[in-house]
Order: sequence, then C-alpha cells, then structure tokens
Amino acid sequence: MPIDRRHILSAGLLAALPLSVRSQTPASPTDSTEVMPLWPKGPAGDINPTRQEVAAPSGNTKRFVTGVSQPRLTIYRPQKPNGAAMLVIPGGGYRFVSIDNEGHEIARWLAAHGVTAFILTYRLPAEGWAMPHLAPLADAQRAIKLIRHHHASYGIDPDRTGVIGFSAGGHLCASLATLFNHPAYEAVDTADALSARPALFAPIYPVISMAAGISHGGSRTNLLGAAPAEDMVNQFSTEKLVSPATPPAFIAHSEDDGTVPVANALLLREALKTHGIKVETHLFAEGGHGYGLNAPKAKWGDLFLSYARARGLFA
Repeated sequence: MPIDRRHILSAGLLAALPLSVRSQTPASPTDSTEVMPLWPKGPAGDINPTRQEVAAPSGNTKRFVTGVSQPRLTIYRPQKPNGAAMLVIPGGGYRFVSIDNEGHEIARWLAAHGVTAFILTYRLPAEGWAMPHLAPLADAQRAIKLIRHHHASYGIDPDRTGVIGFSAGGHLCASLATLFNHPAYEAVDTADALSARPALFAPIYPVISMAAGISHGGSRTNLLGAAPAEDMVNQFSTEKLVSPATPPAFIAHSEDDGTVPVANALLLREALKTHGIKVETHLFAEGGHGYGLNAPKAKWGDLFLSYARARGLFA
C-alpha cells in the first residue's frame, strides 16, 4: 500500500501532543485528521516550555483549545473541489481557540460547497511568546503561504485563496488582510517567499479596533497587554491599516451583539469604502455573538457564498 503523506503529518503531530490533549479530545467521526504543522522546527520565541495543550468542552459542549505550542492547519478536502481555498480562523478572545463552531463546522460547510478548507489553530499571545502581539499574525501569514506552496497537492488555485474569521479570529483575519506584508517572523523556507495577501477576507462579528470602548476588552488585553501604548493600539486597530492594497471584504455582524460592538464592523466598512475597496456588509437586527454558521436570525452563510462566487473565488 502506498504511503500517504497526509497521515504521516497527522500521526507525527498527534504523537507530539501531550496525552492530556489526546485523552480529552476524542475526534468526532466527521472531524478531519489531516493536519499540517506550520513550523518545521516549531515556532520561534517560545519562553514557556511547560505549556500544555488542552481542548476542553465549554458549557455548551463545544471544545475550546488552549496551550497551543504547535500551531497547525487541519484540512478538509471536498469530494468535488472547485479550485478555491479558504483559511478558517476561529475566535476566542485571543484566550482560546473555539475550534468547533468556528472551525470544524465552518470547514465542513465550505468543503460541502467544493472549497478546500484549512482551519488555523494558532498561538495565543498571553501564553508565553517572546513577541506575543505578533505570534497569531505570524501563524496566519505562514498558514496562507503554506496553502499556496502546497496548492498542487490540494488541487487549488493559489490566486483563489481567501480567509474567513470569527470574533477575535475576525481581527486576525482583518490583520492578515491589512498586514500581509508586515515582517511578523523571519523566513524559514521557500514557502515564505510567497504572498500572504488573501484574495478576499470575511470577518464575521469581528473585533476590528483595539481602541478602548470600541474593542472587545478581553481580546485587546490578551493581545496587547493591560495598558498598551497608543502606537500599539493604532498598529493593531485594523480599520486604521486599510490601504488600496487591501483585498475585497465581506462583513457580517449582529446589531444586538453584546460582546463585540457592531461599531467594529462599521469602522472597517467605512475605512474600506474610503480607500475604494469593494465591500459587502450585512447587519442583522438579532443574533448576538459567537453563533458560527448557526444563528437562526443571522443567516450570513448563503450570502457569503453568493458574494464569493460573484468575486470569482468560488466556482
């Protein structure tokens, strides 16, 4: 029987994870086991070697991942790929990674529509990294470069690679779209010569600004610290970073979001419009926060598929 490189990658990563992770996170029968580590020798700047990864159920039985030492992509291949790819970035306030409803569920949905989906399990800045504010961005930049580097093996067009993110993952999504050229890490191989600019980006109920009173407080503190300097706030307020090079956007948010103010979505939309960037924005009267694909009154999914097709990303 021929050796499948996908299973080598998956098995190697699983063996490297602590037993606490493997015992607490039995995979659903529908969870992909195809995994690609982001960093061949592990990520730089680890100052907390005792960190342990855990994926524990929250109160609603969804798994929240903490203690990420080995950032990675989990890959969902569609039965009938249409050549498009999406990087999926779950939220969690930069305190955990909401891997189920903003990760696996989104990836399965995209794959059902012919899109090859890559879930990003990224480092959490407050867990012991030398450059904590850059660790998630470095992982996101590296992820999209690796997707493009390996495009032939996934049957995808590297120019049809987008990104979607939720809540704090929406902030990371918007950071990738505006800071794709920012030197967040030193190159490690030939993949790093490729562009990290997504073809489009879709922040869903996103954190956008780091300004006090607008941002989600937990995301701001976990990313920048308890009392960040003004220049740091501006550097990671993505509405201030939009430029003519920013890709087209799809934004969805609920007006009654009690966690991340809808002002975040509106600030991003205004900045995109100011710079002449194509943007489609959907505001829902109800929906709250953290619903992933499944809010009964904030059904953005079909709207996004239509938008992506119209932009030429999906077939």
